[in-house]
Amino acid sequence: MEESILNQTYRVRQHLSQRSGRETLLAEHLDTTELVVIKILKFGWDAAWEDFKLFEREALTLKNLAHPAIPRYLDYFELDLPQCQGFALVQEYIPAPSLEATLKEGRTFSELEIREIAEVLLNILQYLHQRQPSIVHRDLKPSNILLSNRTGNSVGQIHLIDFGAVKNLAATDNGTITVVGTYGYMPPEQFGGRTVPASDLYSLGATIIYLATGRHPTELPSKDGKILFESTITLSHSLTRWLQKMTEPSRDRRFQSAAEALQALKQPSTLQAEIVQQPAFSKVKLRKTPAEIDIYIPPHGFTPELILIIGFAIAWNSFLILWTGFAVFMAPLPINFFFALFSIPFWTVGLSMVGMILFTLFGSTRLKIDSQKISLTYKCLWFKYRKPKPTARHKINAVSLTKLSSEGETKRNITAVTIWADAKPYRIQTTSDRISSQDVYTRNLSTIELDWLAQELSEWLNLPVTNE
Repeated sequence: MEESILNQTYRVRQHLSQRSGRETLLAEHLDTTELVVIKILKFGWDAAWEDFKLFEREALTLKNLAHPAIPRYLDYFELDLPQCQGFALVQEYIPAPSLEATLKEGRTFSELEIREIAEVLLNILQYLHQRQPSIVHRDLKPSNILLSNRTGNSVGQIHLIDFGAVKNLAATDNGTITVVGTYGYMPPEQFGGRTVPASDLYSLGATIIYLATGRHPTELPSKDGKILFESTITLSHSLTRWLQKMTEPSRDRRFQSAAEALQALKQPSTLQAEIVQQPAFSKVKLRKTPAEIDIYIPPHGFTPELILIIGFAIAWNSFLILWTGFAVFMAPLPINFFFALFSIPFWTVGLSMVGMILFTLFGSTRLKIDSQKISLTYKCLWFKYRKPKPTARHKINAVSLTKLSSEGETKRNITAVTIWADAKPYRIQTTSDRISSQDVYTRNLSTIELDWLAQELSEWLNLPVTNE
């Protein structure tokens, strides 16, 4: 169709892209010599009714938009040429590469530039979502964002393009659900054909993660639907937490509007206040100064569950005393010696139960970090020990929130906060089935408390919380 005249108005200058049933052209207006982009949807055996409906919706949507960051709608007409029949949408031409192309050329973005891009796009989304009825883009991704005119300290001018998947929330689609969008940038609810303004926020968050990491979201690890990007970036804690909330798989846990997300981006303290609030029921004592953070976890104390454990421990150890005494003093040599050795594993279990009971009643845990070192101390009655040994503060390199599982008669999820220093884990967790150098008997800590402690430590150490 090169050098063709379309609708007696536009001279085709160049093919920009082509795929099944669709073509994008660069053309020149014959009267004004203005360059324009013409998107064509062709009639054919592979064109579905849904394609024409979306194409018409895009044209009607753009016709009613007026935003400097969105290419202007110019024309819409039916195309009837011997070699091509269909519909054509004419838009303003923006001479700029996409963010995706920019990254592939090797450009990287600083945190300041990433924040600037996010702020501009949030303002665009705020404009779209506040329309009556609301407009959801549904395909926000790096290839649909143009970046031009980089000058001085500015990252450049941002433009949002390709409204081919746009959704008018007042419209109701009957019949089969059509999934539109791009895998990796689509939130879970969009796979079911249901979108809300928060769906665009997820796509924006995934786009920013791509800018920060240089990797497509599908190339990053994930767990429980969450993109695990934290270990691949060096962004500030506040921006990391903002991205985590933007890309929450559950839309109820995301920001609910572009305005809310924009406020949290500009004022991170509002996000922190929401996340790191200590639960009202918590007995953990936290003292924090610029030079030191001290977390004290008091003894859990007596609970009804301990009655069964104490009863079983008394029965177990009483039997061991009788059995060992009979084996050692009544059995002849050298048989009594082998009986004594045989009883050692059973005494280990019995003493472990006693230790667990005593630690539950009287044991406390203290995690302390100052300008010199990090230490984790366990105290039970008059006994005190530190495991692992204290490590220099400058060797702390990560804070993680871990969900483990232990196999046995039942499967139990164990959530832990771990500070890593010189490959040593300083761990606080909800529960443990054994005494070891790394486990802490703090059955009174809930997952909510551990999430709070993780965020407090992350903020104080200026390290992002990673998931394991």
